[in-house]
Amino acid sequence: MGKFIVFEGIEGSGKTTQVKKAGDYLAERNIPFILTSEPGGTQSGKEIRTLLLHKTSLPLSVKAELLLFAADRAQHVDEIIVPALKEGKVVLCDRFSDATIAYQGYGRGWEIDIVRKIDAFSSGSLKPDLTFLLDVPVDTGLGRISSRASNRTIQKGIKEKLDDRFEKENRSFHERVREGYLSLAENEPERFRVIDGLRGINEIHHEICVSLLELIGR
Repeated sequence: MGKFIVFEGIEGSGKTTQVKKAGDYLAERNIPFILTSEPGGTQSGKEIRTLLLHKTSLPLSVKAELLLFAADRAQHVDEIIVPALKEGKVVLCDRFSDATIAYQGYGRGWEIDIVRKIDAFSSGSLKPDLTFLLDVPVDTGLGRISSRASNRTIQKGIKEKLDDRFEKENRSFHERVREGYLSLAENEPERFRVIDGLRGINEIHHEICVSLLELIGR
């Protein structure tokens, strides 16, 4: 079996940058891996992702949101993650089960036990071998998101509209999500590596690479 490694964090934490750099690091060393993400790691998942994140004008109940994430994960695990692990590959994933607990449990206020049961069913109780939690203060994360949105342009030079259901949530929501992540990490210290996301990109990358090599054994 391969190794399952997940990158987590609030909006603007820098996790997506780091998961891509980790992929480059493994590629340079000819270590077989795949890089994937949630929601949207499969073709059907891309449709779910659009509904969950970008169709913000479409009403979506909290229960429906939770179950859509579960559906996305079920397909992702069966179609992408488990087959890659069986082939002995390293799976680098941008968000997984902890995100559901942090966002839908702590953020939305769903009972944590219910969220865990739904997730266990959808994921087949699959657990990451290692989870990197990039932690930043909420104001920092939201500031990065705002800056990224203002600098993002489309081909004609028109500013692209920030349109993400979660990035639009209020500050208190993101505070609850961050608290949820830190609580999860505190309860499973053997699986989590909490990383100060305020440090430089290359410094964070180096710390991640050290942990990767310890796990992979190369």
